[in-house]
Amino acid sequence: MAERIAVVGAGQMGNGIAHVFAHASFPVTMIDVSQDALNRGKATIEKNLDRQLKKGTIDQAAKDATLSRLTLATDLSAAREASLIIEAATENVALKYKIFADLDKIAKPDAILATNTSSISITEIAAQTGRPEKVVGMHFMNPVPVMQLVEIIRGLATSDETTATVVGLATRLGKTPVEVNDYPGFVANRILMPMINEAVYCVMEGVGTPEAIDTVMKLGMNHPMGPLTLADFIGLDTCVAILEVMHKGLGDPKYRPCPLLRKYVAAGWLGRKSGRGFYKYA
Repeated sequence: MAERIAVVGAGQMGNGIAHVFAHASFPVTMIDVSQDALNRGKATIEKNLDRQLKKGTIDQAAKDATLSRLTLATDLSAAREASLIIEAATENVALKYKIFADLDKIAKPDAILATNTSSISITEIAAQTGRPEKVVGMHFMNPVPVMQLVEIIRGLATSDETTATVVGLATRLGKTPVEVNDYPGFVANRILMPMINEAVYCVMEGVGTPEAIDTVMKLGMNHPMGPLTLADFIGLDTCVAILEVMHKGLGDPKYRPCPLLRKYVAAGWLGRKSGRGFYKYA
């Protein structure tokens, strides 16, 4: 199974997923509507492989072999021969629905369609297809080449066979798959996002500076990275999108995005990717 992998989306998650599959000896097609995005994604993979090379975790032959397994394409039809297709597009409900409806027409009948969504219902995504038993969540953590966890999320109709296949594939990547059920935010973001949101409220209310809040959480709670640094790394627009999904899906006001978080996004302060969020980046 999963002779060929297709990854839809060449952004930070998509290129990371393509990287780990190609490194684990799978032929991978990375698909994006933008050739520029594909070129940037491939450049990021090369940079991350060079970092691994410098650390001595891979050799030059492994780097070359990984890159040789990677193909770039600007049309979804390039996923036609894949046994597993992983969607890693922007966290936007309408976009994901359209991608899955299109993939359902293109993909082989026995292909598994997975989504890297961090919060959107797997059951609702699966309902856009005629193969809901073959739709599953594979939520990788960022940065994908480094982080160990993959949340495996079963939709209401996801079959045992589909779940077992993706658990096996995640294990072959050297990751630790953890099965969770389909509720807004799953486990990782259901716990993480309210913490980030509360940290933003602490900034808005003047309880502490971003530096102070992050230092308290790093030194007091033994977190490797403070919540505001992490929010900048994830992207503040992504944080708002996830909180909105949880707020709508669970109906609890505690998931309402902090007004300051919304204000930063409206200003284009999206974090590391835009050069400014709670911190400034060169």
